[in-house]
Amino acid sequence: MKRMQVLVLFGGRSSEHEISCKSAYNVLHFLDRDKYDVTVIGITKEGEWYLYTDSVEKLKDFSWSEGKASMQRAVLMPDRGLKSVAVFHEACVEYRKIDVCIPVLHGKNGEDGTVQGLLTLAGIPYVGPHVCASALCMNKVYANMIFDYEGISQAKWIYFKSEEIKDGVHGVIGKIEREIGYPCVVKPANAGSSIGITIAQNREMLAGGLELARKHDTFILIEEFIKGREVECAVLGNDDPVVSGVGEIVSPEGFYDYEEKYIKETTSLLIPAPLPDAVTEEIRRTARRAYRSMDCKGLSRIDFFVRQADQKVMLNEINTLPGFTDISMYPRLFEAAGLSQTELIDRLISFAMES
Repeated sequence: MKRMQVLVLFGGRSSEHEISCKSAYNVLHFLDRDKYDVTVIGITKEGEWYLYTDSVEKLKDFSWSEGKASMQRAVLMPDRGLKSVAVFHEACVEYRKIDVCIPVLHGKNGEDGTVQGLLTLAGIPYVGPHVCASALCMNKVYANMIFDYEGISQAKWIYFKSEEIKDGVHGVIGKIEREIGYPCVVKPANAGSSIGITIAQNREMLAGGLELARKHDTFILIEEFIKGREVECAVLGNDDPVVSGVGEIVSPEGFYDYEEKYIKETTSLLIPAPLPDAVTEEIRRTARRAYRSMDCKGLSRIDFFVRQADQKVMLNEINTLPGFTDISMYPRLFEAAGLSQTELIDRLISFAMES
């Protein structure tokens, strides 16, 4: 039987470049090479695309691009008649047919509908939600609008555009103090992995948080701080998705930030989360509802808070291309349900081919 031609994209022009490399290492490690022929393209932080054929171990320490001078440039062709990657050799251009793509890209320029749009133009099926769902879930302001419309509980929130903060920060701070209060969470709307986030306890911290968030995005989201437990569940599928059990994140620092996630790695993941059965089932029902309300496909990780005061379940966000690192919750949740990472990737490819 002819093996399926799989394209794996990793890296990317994103603040989450390193996380993508770690995720791609695991995806490539668990891909069944008896079923698939794999073409790997690495995208540098500058946005250069290269065919990558060296050791996958170099993805773990982010040294993969150091040898780019000897690599071939490679690009995804938007021509639906080709459905190919073009690899540029010295004397010729090689066109490699692609059956399906796994875009192991987190954050901007990968998880936000941009690469999904290119793959859609090319007529190549791909793992994960389509263009509109990817863009909406990436922009937490637009996502919050839809969740409000759907009546899904979430933190109280307001947002500002970057120029509003630049031109009138004192007025912005006053509105936040009146409508949200302290402590509050300041975050760029289009970033992930807790990058650019501040938990502001006072006016000085709020001003600094607004300025930090402006460096990452033009949409700035401010939410009430929810004191409670951080829990997550994984969703897999298209029109009739499967929802995993619930896992809990326990951070010794009290805030699950970028360093806690990917550098210190001191955070504990509790699977299953020690929650009452009724709360667990409410989280799972809400995850399925949120996934379908955004028209997600393939996979997503849905993050929630369980408020300490009253055990209220509150949606935090949807991550449409969740991490596949050694410490990532998404694959761990399905492993706990008996689905190996190799089987999980097989199913993701199957869902990509049917969506």
